[in-house]
Amino acid sequence: MTGRYNSTGGLGVNKKELRRKIIELRDQLSPEDIKEKSSRIAENLFRLPAYREAKTVMFFISFGSEVATRMMVEETIRRGKIALAPKALTKTRDLIPSQIIDWDQDLAPGAYNIPEPREDKLRPFAPEVIDLLLVPGVAFDQKGNRLGYGGGYYDRFFSLLKPETALVALVFDLQIQPEIPVDKWDRRVDCIITDERVINPK
Repeated sequence: MTGRYNSTGGLGVNKKELRRKIIELRDQLSPEDIKEKSSRIAENLFRLPAYREAKTVMFFISFGSEVATRMMVEETIRRGKIALAPKALTKTRDLIPSQIIDWDQDLAPGAYNIPEPREDKLRPFAPEVIDLLLVPGVAFDQKGNRLGYGGGYYDRFFSLLKPETALVALVFDLQIQPEIPVDKWDRRVDCIITDERVINPK
């Protein structure tokens, strides 16, 4: 299975086709490209006021050809912030935010083979304490609309956050599209960081 917490249930044809197209495009990036572009994204993230002011930051743990987040997580821990990562509950499609102290010790392949906190290393935090949530996605547009992987995990999780939690997407610039098909329940992100620019929809 390709993708993060992926599901084909209830998706429109346009969304499915766009997902397939963008993931295929992203998968063409070499490991060197991913490393270099992710490094540029990290620099933009560390300069972001929402990051600098945040005490608790929840990351997605990169998988496949996604923006590599390991260096960002480790730098965040080094800076004395609380770094969280999601554990996916596949039966309910919920996410449990858990503190990461050591990448190698705390993470192991979990749902859909995506790295996530190990059961014996769970340090749960309430979603309401998260100041900044770094959001994964297949594609975004400049209005902040997001095309996720189709599982609905993050859509459910957004509703648990405090209103002032900043939602920031980390993606490669090739994932920015002119327009994203959206449903009425979809939530926009506050900021999109790519390897070439920072987009502030608001």
